[in-house]
Amino acid sequence: METQEAIDWGREAITTGLWVAGPILIAGLVIGLIVGILQAMTQVQDQTVAFTPKIILMIVVLGLCLPWLAGQMVEYSKTQLSTVPEQINTAEADWSVDTQWR
Repeated sequence: METQEAIDWGREAITTGLWVAGPILIAGLVIGLIVGILQAMTQVQDQTVAFTPKIILMIVVLGLCLPWLAGQMVEYSKTQLSTVPEQINTAEADWSVDTQWR
């Protein structure tokens, strides 16, 4: 495997991870901001008031986005696994060239 291929694989993994985690994290951020503003306005500083709506909304968003998230992960897996035979053939070719010179 070439260095550039490893970098490309890593970049794709990070990008896919951000796409998969993004909707859930954005929902948590938005509801956290709204609850924080409401807590500041009402001066209620209980931690469970902030935590409970966040976890509920994040679970709801996960349930709504799950088919799309699963599709993204499956597509990434198919893309990565489709390059494995090429990598094996390249490794076998490199190995056979190395052993011919011995």
